[in-house]
Amino acid sequence: MAITVAEALRTAGVDAMESRALLRAVLGVGDDSQLAAHPERELSGAERDRYREWLQRRREGEPVAYLTGEREFYSLALHVTPAVLIPRPETELLVDAALDRIPAQAPRRALDLATGSGCVAIAIATQRPRALVTASDASGEALAVARRNAARHAARVEFVQGDWFAALAGRRFELIVSNPPYVADDDPHLARGDLRYEPRQALVAGPTGLECIELVVAQAAQHLAADGWLLLEHGHDQGARARALLAAAGYRDVFTCRDLAGIERVSGGRI
Repeated sequence: MAITVAEALRTAGVDAMESRALLRAVLGVGDDSQLAAHPERELSGAERDRYREWLQRRREGEPVAYLTGEREFYSLALHVTPAVLIPRPETELLVDAALDRIPAQAPRRALDLATGSGCVAIAIATQRPRALVTASDASGEALAVARRNAARHAARVEFVQGDWFAALAGRRFELIVSNPPYVADDDPHLARGDLRYEPRQALVAGPTGLECIELVVAQAAQHLAADGWLLLEHGHDQGARARALLAAAGYRDVFTCRDLAGIERVSGGRI
């Protein structure tokens, strides 16, 4: 039975924004205006079946970004798969903090640890084309996604595979950024919402949730140039501990940024 765009949206049974995103992906259109302009357009049999399948999978909890294979971050359309975390708006604060420390015309060396989809590294590279951006990840699958995204946006990023600093011996950077795993392994949120589908190794740090942050703070100084900055995203209740770790490790000008909701989200300091 044929259905129109208007009928498909009216009977979706999921959040309206999500149903529009799914239908845009099914129809291959770029924005909601194209749906609004042609409400009478009939879906083909294949389009109808895919849309209904995706709606059912979404009702069961599968993230929209994994269904469509797309997520926007820092105004960049990025490819995502279940091999990487879904880029989130709050991580844009990490990019903002990084850009504040990279002069527009300076060839600063920047490293993004645990890059995942490459969202942070690519956003930095596109905003600061003269920066020398390196991105590392332990997962080859994640790096394949990141490389695809960098090519899509013609972002100059060097990708290396290795666990944290393992593949970066002897190298130093003026800036190191990371959105590391920072969830405790018994956090009840892991059994809810999109987190159920995202790669656990990119979410869970260990019993306290601070293990990866502690590792990065302890090892980053060996890879920072003089006056180099380390910036870390962390959990909503980890700001004080992140500042304490940075101060204890000898970092100066330690700070924390709050997101638009007033939540402590990014902390850092410089050597």
